[in-house]
Amino acid sequence: MDRLQQPSRLITVVLDGLRYDAARRCLGYMEHLVERGEAFCYQVKSELPSLSRPLYEVLLTGTAASKNGITANHIVRLSKERSVFHLAREAGLTTAAAAYHWVSELYNSAPFNPLIDRHQHDEGKPIQHGAFYFEDHYPDSHLFADAEYMRRSHDPHFLYIHSMNIDDAGHKFGGDSQGYDMAVRTADGILATLVPLWLSEGYRIVVTSDHGMNARGHHGGTAPEERFVPLYIIGERVIASDAEEPLSQLGMAPLFCRCLGLKPSAEMHPDCLPL
Repeated sequence: MDRLQQPSRLITVVLDGLRYDAARRCLGYMEHLVERGEAFCYQVKSELPSLSRPLYEVLLTGTAASKNGITANHIVRLSKERSVFHLAREAGLTTAAAAYHWVSELYNSAPFNPLIDRHQHDEGKPIQHGAFYFEDHYPDSHLFADAEYMRRSHDPHFLYIHSMNIDDAGHKFGGDSQGYDMAVRTADGILATLVPLWLSEGYRIVVTSDHGMNARGHHGGTAPEERFVPLYIIGERVIASDAEEPLSQLGMAPLFCRCLGLKPSAEMHPDCLPL
């Protein structure tokens, strides 16, 4: 097994559609941890296009759309890259996800069949244990309960949690709306319940997003509100500097690898972050 250190347990939370300014304004519990010096928050500049499926691939493989070929939301196929899930499984670690079905389509099987692919358990797959939802309004409360069931039942080293309600509210009401803010605050309340538990059981925790949301309820373009997203690292500081400039989203996969004690793939670029 090719490891940099003894494996840790990492929980990565992706709050789909969460823009940076909304996170700093509405995530009261997360910002409490920052104020107390128990978490660190950075600004990340998402890759282009600032769309969900391409950025799921960026987050988990550390490769740009021009390299990996996942250039739009309608590209439905398995990834051709080695994701963090692949690297973890190859190192003998256990992987799990509670996530939108596009994550399954990238790393386990495509196209997604909701009748048979909602729950997946296969030690040979990159995501060995998965609970995948397929409606954007699937409640975040249910999604995090799915994730907690995965954690307790399968004790994964790498647990990936991907929620959709913030993005859904943004598309319905706009990124400057009351509905969008409420979805962000609801997610914060869920994290306030679970993060203390996860910390007490020795997990490293990373919370980030794929893309932001503009006032008209769109993303995919180049505007700051569509591209700038937060990165919260709870617990040990793993980024070497205060990183006043926005971080590259290409550095997220190497960051996850570092937290897990794994060597990044040759296609990942650890120098994208001051690790």
